[in-house]
Amino acid sequence: MFETPEAVKQKEPKSFWIGIAIVAIVVGAGTVFFTMSRSGAQKQASAAARSTASPKTAADPLRDLRVQRATMNKDRNGTTAVWLVTIENKSPDYSYSNIKYETSYIGGDNVAILTNQGTIAAAIGPGEQNSSQINDALYPAGTSWYKFKITGATSAAQ
Repeated sequence: MFETPEAVKQKEPKSFWIGIAIVAIVVGAGTVFFTMSRSGAQKQASAAARSTASPKTAADPLRDLRVQRATMNKDRNGTTAVWLVTIENKSPDYSYSNIKYETSYIGGDNVAILTNQGTIAAAIGPGEQNSSQINDALYPAGTSWYKFKITGATSAAQ
């Protein structure tokens, strides 16, 4: 007549498991953020230590300065060559200023029609880039191709 009651199983709500999952995600994201911020601080500390040490190599503007982009256009009248140049300083130790360059305009027979030299007065620090607009010489008739190259610069240790 009297039966023993069965144990009542308590069902846990789904929100309990969702809460556990959210806490796990937040803890994981916090761990990743903490690890990344520590590595950034170490990089800054090593960069500061490197900047106080003496340079390990001699200044070489032809090795350190890289032309990332050099585009030649003509001015409104179509007579003067206008160069848009982006230069990057790959050196960790030196800044460069008074950057000397050479532009060459070559004819169809691969002989230089005109070679012009100039100086970019801007300074580029270690690891920085600089974009400059250069109004060059009159664009020579008969030009098949042209080139831009760096020929020197003044260096200063950082």
